[in-house]
Amino acid sequence: MCGIFAVFGFNDDALQFRKRAVALSKKVRHRGPDWSGVMASGSNILCHERFAIVGVGSGAQPLSNSDDSIILSKDLKTPYPFKTESDCEVIIPLYEQHGENIALKLDGMFAFVLYDQKNDVYLAARDHIGITTLYQGWRKSDNSVWFASEMKALHEDCDRIIAFPPGHYFVGKPGDPSSGRRMVQYYNPQFYSHLSAGYPSLDDELKMYTALRTTLEAAVKKRLMSEVPYGVLLSGGLDSSLIASITMRMRYHLESLSGEASPVYSFSIGLEGSPDLKAGVRAAEFLKTEHHEFTFTIDEGLDAIADVIYHLETYDVTTVRASTPMYLLSRKIKALGVKMVLSGEGSHEIFGGYLYFHDAPSAQSLHHECIARIQNLHTSDCLRANKATMAWGLEARVPFLDKAFLDVAMAVPANHKTTRKAPYNHHMEKYVIRKAFDTPENPYLPHEILWRQKEQFSDGVGYSWIDSLKDHAEEVVSDEHMKGAAARYQKDTPTTKEAYWYRTVFEKYFPEPACLESVVRWIPRKDWGCAEDPSGRAQKAHLAAYEKVQQ
Repeated sequence: MCGIFAVFGFNDDALQFRKRAVALSKKVRHRGPDWSGVMASGSNILCHERFAIVGVGSGAQPLSNSDDSIILSKDLKTPYPFKTESDCEVIIPLYEQHGENIALKLDGMFAFVLYDQKNDVYLAARDHIGITTLYQGWRKSDNSVWFASEMKALHEDCDRIIAFPPGHYFVGKPGDPSSGRRMVQYYNPQFYSHLSAGYPSLDDELKMYTALRTTLEAAVKKRLMSEVPYGVLLSGGLDSSLIASITMRMRYHLESLSGEASPVYSFSIGLEGSPDLKAGVRAAEFLKTEHHEFTFTIDEGLDAIADVIYHLETYDVTTVRASTPMYLLSRKIKALGVKMVLSGEGSHEIFGGYLYFHDAPSAQSLHHECIARIQNLHTSDCLRANKATMAWGLEARVPFLDKAFLDVAMAVPANHKTTRKAPYNHHMEKYVIRKAFDTPENPYLPHEILWRQKEQFSDGVGYSWIDSLKDHAEEVVSDEHMKGAAARYQKDTPTTKEAYWYRTVFEKYFPEPACLESVVRWIPRKDWGCAEDPSGRAQKAHLAAYEKVQQ
């Protein structure tokens, strides 16, 4: 992943606007600290901040074809004279062969902007789930269209800004808004229709578990392409531990073939004595990764909140809570010379893993909630995993959101994802993915890790973390502030002092009304009887488990 910035159809002086574009592109340079590039053509400009992982020595962007008629700025080989060894350059020959339908040919995480000079057409696209961030803006004064990896490069100049929708592409001609500009959805998997058409039927349990296991292994293997040191985030929870385990198996396989393999580094963070640190060490010892454990203090976390909100570009409470430790950890990882990590985002949404899913009134309602959560991942966990890491020039890859794995996992009958409900009465959330990797003859993980109850990242790093955030909010937000919250913030009125605090910080960096359209708040289902606080610790399933341990 890199940093991209592009404008089509601007009406400013070309030389002066180039200076402005370079300055705006610099605002996302943390995403691509390795090199910068600019290409301009008439009233259009594309800028790129490069983060080199594949084709390290030759992949500077924006890229162009042999006659420079197609220019590409990409955040991600028929014969073709490739100019570089970058995995991004393949988009250009794909566009020459398939036109605007190229997004259908891509598999992975990406956001790109392309300009076809011959036909005076631009094209922007984002991956199927929105793993990679992309924003789109419009300026009324000249009908120009703007794109950037992060909102901070757009909000000073654009009258409207949106989070570019995942699984879509946008095509248009510069200048004229009536010239066929259109947003097209290219990713429309079968399970998206389940909200109205019932469930699929992957009923053979042995085939179901085997399919889950083999497709997730393939997803991890696909994401190990790297020419730089890489590692895994290892909280000791189920998802990160499974990804780490499969990564180590791939590493052992490579070693058996070549006689050598690079070490696999693992990383965890938490307050002193936190649940994640203890579980992370246990998993790392079992897997034999080169483990790095980091701690942070409450004060260090509080000091980072403003920077975290600036990089996240959201005021969502649970996203800010969880992103702060990840932001601190990413800085530590990058300082060790690691540029890419694998992470476990997406599993909770796919398998109903959040503890509030225990309260789903039916299998159908759980399944529909899973679909809704997947469709909104770009506003929460994917946003966190992308921006908290890229703030320090670290790329996070997420195998659970692989297209093929999504197809298999969402074909699992929904009543296999319910907890303590007939007909299966599974005793724990995400039973099916745990069972798929429960192979005692050749275990992927220790039993206590494979069957560890879900901890949201903001809880697992130490329960006092969230308590301290609430306490600090009590100090900086008065009762009078809360009485005036509805008048001050008519959209997404904060209902807690913590939410009010985050909103004021967001407003300081992004005061324009256009900045609000892309923000979505993550709140569990009140109609299921769930607590408003999004912390997993606030959910009844966590409280019941805690009380059972105390008895």
